[in-house]
Amino acid sequence: MIKLKNAILCVILLSLVGACSNTKKMENKKENQHSKIVIYQVFTRLFGNTNTTNKPWGTIEENGVGKFADFTDKALEEIKELGITHIWYTGVPHHALVNDYTAYGISNDDPEVVKGRAGSPYAVKDYYNVNPDLATDPANRLEEFKQLIDRSHKHKLKVIIDIVPNHVARNYEGITNPEGVESFGASDDVSVAYNKDNSFYYNPGEAFSLPDWKDGYSPLGGAENALIDGKFDENPAKWTGNGSRASKPDQNDWYETVKVNYGVSPDGHRDFDTLPENFNQESYKKHFEFWQDKEVPASWIKFRDIALYWIDYGVDGFRYDMAEMVPVEFWSYMNSAIKMKNPDAFLMAEVYNPDRYRDYLHLGKMDYLYDKVDMYDSLKHIMKGYGWTDHIPVVRNKFNDIEHNMLYFLENHDEQRIASPEFVGNAETAKPAMTMLATIGTSPLMIYFGQEVGEPGAEDAGFGDPSRTSIFDYIGVPTHQRWMNGGKYDGGQSTAEEKELRDFYKRLLNVAISNEALTGESREIHYYNKDHTENYDHRVFSFVRYSEDQKLIVVSNFDTDVSHEFELRIPKDIISKWNLSEEEYELNDLLYQQKGKLILKNGEGFIKVSLAPLESFIFELSINE
Repeated sequence: MIKLKNAILCVILLSLVGACSNTKKMENKKENQHSKIVIYQVFTRLFGNTNTTNKPWGTIEENGVGKFADFTDKALEEIKELGITHIWYTGVPHHALVNDYTAYGISNDDPEVVKGRAGSPYAVKDYYNVNPDLATDPANRLEEFKQLIDRSHKHKLKVIIDIVPNHVARNYEGITNPEGVESFGASDDVSVAYNKDNSFYYNPGEAFSLPDWKDGYSPLGGAENALIDGKFDENPAKWTGNGSRASKPDQNDWYETVKVNYGVSPDGHRDFDTLPENFNQESYKKHFEFWQDKEVPASWIKFRDIALYWIDYGVDGFRYDMAEMVPVEFWSYMNSAIKMKNPDAFLMAEVYNPDRYRDYLHLGKMDYLYDKVDMYDSLKHIMKGYGWTDHIPVVRNKFNDIEHNMLYFLENHDEQRIASPEFVGNAETAKPAMTMLATIGTSPLMIYFGQEVGEPGAEDAGFGDPSRTSIFDYIGVPTHQRWMNGGKYDGGQSTAEEKELRDFYKRLLNVAISNEALTGESREIHYYNKDHTENYDHRVFSFVRYSEDQKLIVVSNFDTDVSHEFELRIPKDIISKWNLSEEEYELNDLLYQQKGKLILKNGEGFIKVSLAPLESFIFELSINE
């Protein structure tokens, strides 16, 4: 009835002033400008854990574990309101772990080929099921995950999970494969080191031997376990996930995993077709068509089917672990198949070789790649005090043509927590860098759960080292637990500093997803101000963002203990491009609603800026129409 009344009213207004048309345009504009992607990476087993014991090498009973059910409507709504568009549930596929689920038809895992008690999420044991630790009822674990997907979608959050194509758990089983699906290695010819259609590489005639434990390490921290007997039955030995061919890998090898064979022989010969020249210009549909009449290695088909299974299940996309350890042709094959099933699927890859970025994007049909080696590493140096902001435009210019495809972040499960002493020891130090990352380009932004409340990752969890929240152990995350407040998800136990930091992230991320200029043009004005502005230096950074209807000016102070006052200059060509002609324009800061003025003198713009340590402004220009 309300909609009907509005429609009648709109018809009346239309006859008078055309209001309906204008309203519709405004609605479309508002909807279209929400196109910036912000990802919340959450380590699923840790998110809902309220246990604060944090005993090193603690069992699931001692230290607790979070569940799918802990992502309540309230929790998901708080995540959404933080300014999040996509949630990456890390550690969902069933991986090897030290817990007894034999009552559910799951074999026990040998602690000598498991890292930690909770196990590495990147040693997947069954790709067609989920981690039983995460379910309230392990027998119903798949349905509980489906309910989580549905809840996430209800709160307008896209769901991402991991696929780890380079390796699987050394004891991969696949006990819940769909009918007709064969597990990895089930029909391998183990009498040869290599066969195109083998899942793994072998050392015929040699049995696997456990590493020699050193530096005081022992499985489970020395705790007793019936399965710890100094051996693991694997004959012949398989190659290890990081590429080690030794039947007795080193302790620092990925000994808990085995490398998947993608049709690349030990001498480097490739038993699959290469993509035609200039195929980097072709669409995913052309890539899909190319592979239709080609014979591909069996492992390619297995992983394609796994991905399509999860797409059918409701997952919106994937984060691919160590994607560059797998041939780019495989990615063309799999990603084009995924896009044919769901053109909007979100495909994000961990790649660390900048020389191969364009191959994985254009030939491998990835959507987004980690920008770790350049942007993250550069910002870490700046935040630690020995890097200059001058390097930011250098990094940006290096990837101008693929800027939109580079995923920005300051934390993830592999990296040190910002608040850890090993990084900078103070979560506040991230504010200018996060402001820059959230506003400088059109690329996605990612934060890691707990980052928004300053988690330092200080716990001695067992296998995991302090400074990184352990992905291998049952552990609690203290600052996050205070925000979680026993399941109320309201920050009820957070400190004043933690509340203020989360408020900053919430303001910033919501600015990122709700301003159309941030999907428009970008230009740095840093070097111009270094050359022309007194008291402006390499610890400050500035740039402008603009679209037809919105102009933004962003300036940040990366100094932790020095304020900066200067008159920021906007070059004449930008003033001209923006068609500014008045002598004075009002400015409103989108972060904290601070006011400012843009003064025009001889065609150039001037803004008096006073930046406290670690302070940023995102000024929006007010233009009277």
